[in-house]
This record gives sequence, structure tokens and C-alpha cells, in this order.
Amino acid sequence: MKTRNIIFWILAVIITLASAYYQRTTGPTYPLNGAESFQGKDIIYRFERSHSISTDCPVILPVTDDTYKGTILWKRNKTKDELTRVEMTLHKDTIVSEDIPEKLQKGYFLYGNLPKQPPAGKLNYYVRLIKDNSEKVVPEKEPVTIRFKGDVPFIVLMIHVIVMFLSMLLATRTGLEIFMPEPKYTKYLLWTLGSLIVGGLILGPIVQKYAFGEYWTGIPFGIDLTDNKTLIAFIGWLIAFIMYKRSKKPKYWIIGAAVLMLIVYLIPHSVLGSELDYNQMK
Repeated sequence: MKTRNIIFWILAVIITLASAYYQRTTGPTYPLNGAESFQGKDIIYRFERSHSISTDCPVILPVTDDTYKGTILWKRNKTKDELTRVEMTLHKDTIVSEDIPEKLQKGYFLYGNLPKQPPAGKLNYYVRLIKDNSEKVVPEKEPVTIRFKGDVPFIVLMIHVIVMFLSMLLATRTGLEIFMPEPKYTKYLLWTLGSLIVGGLILGPIVQKYAFGEYWTGIPFGIDLTDNKTLIAFIGWLIAFIMYKRSKKPKYWIIGAAVLMLIVYLIPHSVLGSELDYNQMK
């Protein structure tokens, strides 16, 4: 039974890490990476989609030589604003910003800034690239949307992230407990609920307040999917705990809560997140 327990913990870790990686790389705040073909060359880009409200956001576009020119065009999200133009400057092997990976500041690159915004403010932007009287929009399909956020104390953010993924680990391990010959549901249920309360219902709102100025923007105050996901996961496990005490077949409630938790974690982070309505501003 000890071997089975170890195997289940290993499986729980693998599932948790896989869901964490998926969520990290698919969310709307993860940098947008891609490549566009222009004048027979591949223009490889990495555009930020999340930035601090304390500074302007640097935009860098690597190019192959010194004959390129670039202009950032941006507007506030969901407004009828005219596009604002920001002429980019050409650099070579120069560190212009600590917010951008150093590898992108090697060779030739174009550089400009997006103006900082209030918490939860969003901008839509793209770069118009020019070379030899030819133009190219990067990215070509649609503008990049970036959201600005307040600075969260490192220790608060780290504890929040660690506890939230600990809750996913515990939830997965609790679900796997149904396959044990003598399942010990109580302790795993309590650990899972406790981690969700601490990480999601206590630290989550604190992080939200630092980042976007509000403790809670999910139900019943808004549609913030990050807050709502946390609430749904907690309710699922609370029901599982209650039915564990009342149901003759508690394992079905427990596996249901574990599957619900996995679904919740597979929804990319910050989808339908806090968003400033510029039209309500004076």
C-alpha cells in the first residue's frame, strides 16, 4: 500500500505540473510569441501582454539590419479613440530595458514605449514595420492586448501561487485516494479545503487588491473568471466534504470535485479578468 501511495503522489505531482504549465503558457497575460515573414526574412517577435502600472511598457522588435523603421500604433481597449503613433528607435547590442529579456536586445532591434495605464487598464497595439518602401503589420492577424496591474509584494504573490498549486496537488491526490484499499478521505479533504481557503479566498483577494484595486470582482460583483473559478472550486470541495459525511458512496462526490478542480485549473489564468472601463472615466 505504501508503494501505491508513492505512485499516487507522483501522479498528482505530474498532473499538477502539467496543468500549471498549460495555464501559464495559454493565458492572456503570457507574452505573445510568433514570427512574420517580411522581405524574405523572418521577423521573430515577443510582445508583452501584462505590465506594471509604475512604468511605461517597452516594446522591442528584433530586425536583421539597420534599414528597418517601425511605428507602434495603440489605442485604449474598447474605446473609439484614434490610434496613437509612437516612432520606434533603432538600436544594436544596447540594453534599453531591464523588463525585456537580454537576448532580445542583441543585434539590431526597434524600440519604443507604451504609456503606463491605471490598474486593469488595457491597450491594443501593433507595430507597423517599414523596409525599402514596403510595409508589414506585426502581428498581422490582430493587435496585441496588454493589461496593466499594480505591483504585488513578492512574498504575498509567491505564497499565493504556491498555496494555490498546492491546493491543486492535494485535490488531485484526494481524487486518487478512492483507489486505495483503505481510503483516508478526511485528512485529504481538510487539507484541500484549507489550501483553497488560504490561497484562494484569503490571499487571492489580497493579491487582487494590490493588482487591480478591488478585493473581489467575481460573483456577485462581476464576471472576473479568476475569482469565479476559485469560488466554484471551493464550493465543489465543500459539497464533497459535506456529502462525504452523508452519502453512502462518498467517492463519487470526491472524484467529481477532483475533476471539477482540474477543469477549473485548465481554464487559462486571467481570462475575463479585471478590466478598466475607460468610457466610465472622466
